[in-house]
Amino acid sequence: MVKKSVFAPVIRPGTVVEFMQGDHPQLAWVLEESSGRLRLLTITKREMKLPAARILPWTGPTHNEDANRQEIQDFLNEHQDRRGAIQAGLDVMELWALAQGEMESAPLNWFADLLFDDPGPDELAALGRAMLSAKTHFKFRPPDFEIWPAEKVEQRLREKTEEKEREAVTSAGQTLLQELWAAYSQGRKPQPPDLDRELAGAIEGLLRHAIASTLDETGTKVWQAISKGLPDTPHLPLLLAQTWGVLPHHHNHLLDEAGYVWGDSWPESFLSEIEAIEADFFNEAAEESSLDLISIDAPTTRDIDDAFHIEADGDGFALSIALARPDAHWRFGSPLDRAVADRATSLYLPEGTAHMLPERFGTGLYSLLAGERRPVLIALFRLDARGELLSVTPRLTWATIRANVSYEAADRAIAEEADPMLVLAHRLAKERIDRRIESGACVIRKPEPVVTVTGQGAQAVVDITLKEPCPLAELVISEFMILANSGLALWARDHGVPLLHRTQDIALPQEAAGIFTEPAEILRSVKLLLPPALETAPKRHAALAVPAYAPITSPLRRYTDFINMSQVSSQLLTGQPRLDTEALDHLAIQLGTRIRAVSAVQRFWPRYWKLVYLARHRKSLHPAVLVEDTGPMATLAMPQYQINVRAPRKLLGDKLYPGQRFQVSFSRIDPLTNEIRLAEVFED
Repeated sequence: MVKKSVFAPVIRPGTVVEFMQGDHPQLAWVLEESSGRLRLLTITKREMKLPAARILPWTGPTHNEDANRQEIQDFLNEHQDRRGAIQAGLDVMELWALAQGEMESAPLNWFADLLFDDPGPDELAALGRAMLSAKTHFKFRPPDFEIWPAEKVEQRLREKTEEKEREAVTSAGQTLLQELWAAYSQGRKPQPPDLDRELAGAIEGLLRHAIASTLDETGTKVWQAISKGLPDTPHLPLLLAQTWGVLPHHHNHLLDEAGYVWGDSWPESFLSEIEAIEADFFNEAAEESSLDLISIDAPTTRDIDDAFHIEADGDGFALSIALARPDAHWRFGSPLDRAVADRATSLYLPEGTAHMLPERFGTGLYSLLAGERRPVLIALFRLDARGELLSVTPRLTWATIRANVSYEAADRAIAEEADPMLVLAHRLAKERIDRRIESGACVIRKPEPVVTVTGQGAQAVVDITLKEPCPLAELVISEFMILANSGLALWARDHGVPLLHRTQDIALPQEAAGIFTEPAEILRSVKLLLPPALETAPKRHAALAVPAYAPITSPLRRYTDFINMSQVSSQLLTGQPRLDTEALDHLAIQLGTRIRAVSAVQRFWPRYWKLVYLARHRKSLHPAVLVEDTGPMATLAMPQYQINVRAPRKLLGDKLYPGQRFQVSFSRIDPLTNEIRLAEVFED
């Protein structure tokens, strides 16, 4: 309901009026009125002209128009005092509570009748002033006041509180950030102002959002305000937070940018679902395979995805590969599933591991630990004497792995011919890689630096050693995994099961085929390749030289493999895949974006620690190999660190050729900005 206003004041000389100046009502005396325009004398003794339409809808009283200036001033002061005293005694919130729900809008007189028996000009003016100041509850639309509904008032109060908080953060944040930057620039301890916990927490939260690039529109404005005047330095929010001490030295900002929670605390929100899955696991009674299965992994590996058994099949081979099935009791579409999909992959970083799945599953219940009964998919691959694939037969079962064998132990057993099954496995692996190279495979083998970090924060110590290669055992596992991923992709294609494929459908020149170990050869080969795409259509993977490749061998570690495992399992259980091609195409787009974001942490954070190590040893000489000398800058590879650096050609000498060896030292290395500057270069 809306009560119509009938405001039509008669304004003549001697009338006390009010008008808005800035955001406040201003008291004035009408000296003269002519054709809708007024000449006024304000309470501040200023004469001014104003249209009558600007007058607020409360006027009076009217005094003697012949009053002199002093009398006018006395009258205005008297009314100002009276109106102030009346306004101080008004409870506008009580008025709103009385009016809310009764009317949508009403003139001032209607509200005054709720509070006063016989309101006069001063009571009306005091009430009008009070209602103007209550912007969270009333909206002035001359000549009436709109009455905000309760939900709107709640919103306005919340906005007002947030605005006050933003103002406080902006004011305190400017002072704090200036001090933090000064301390960082001068290499001293900061002396931040005393802040209450809530305000400090708000500024810390702003810094964390700025580091993670997750500031909303409001946060961006506040950040721009508090950082005004500071230099446009890369990673400024991170440097300020570390200087303040709210984040440690060597904080992994890439995790923040990816929105990836480190450690195993994140599953705590999903305990009921985890416990329900565990109950399903222990309550399932299923047939168990009698195959003699072993796995080969690093001694420290706890998330074991695969195991195998191999035996001769006439002149050929019968290879059974068992893959973990964390999807066996999974609830797809559940909150836990969405959280795991968002993690996308496990991260293996120098300071530790963060698993995609809750550790109760990924390193526990579904990991193929020796002596533990586990649900598995076993794929039987029959191959001829040359390692050519003849058939693929997958099935679902449970199995108990006989042994988790380390790479070192498996390598010795093959070299010494101490284990016939491992020797046979290596023979098949050799045939498989030979066939792939014949088909154009590009195989890159390079040293694998192991980066270890001990301690935390400023006390962190980084070390780099080269992993001791186990070429015989590593060949077995790499070829068996390629065979499993490509063989099951072909099986799925033939049975109409859509999967997520890694495709690289490009033509490679003949010289791209082979095994490459020298840094210059490796760079030349890599430049011929394109990154694989994530697609649902089975296509060739050129570098692997296989007609189709759908990753499925690491379902404990990668969500693509997890989904592919569920697709194959569903087909075997029900005769239909869980997702059709359209649904899988949609998932591929979402998952591809998420994988790129999380994988950036895996690509770049180990490099950060390598640069931390090199910065500490920058004056020492390090071996390097020239891999490219086109243009004004040459590229040097440092194989023991798997890092490439750029150097001006003039620094290297006149005669350059790929493979040329040097010793280099550095003048500056900034791990955070990836800045590397060579100091000296000596030819070996």
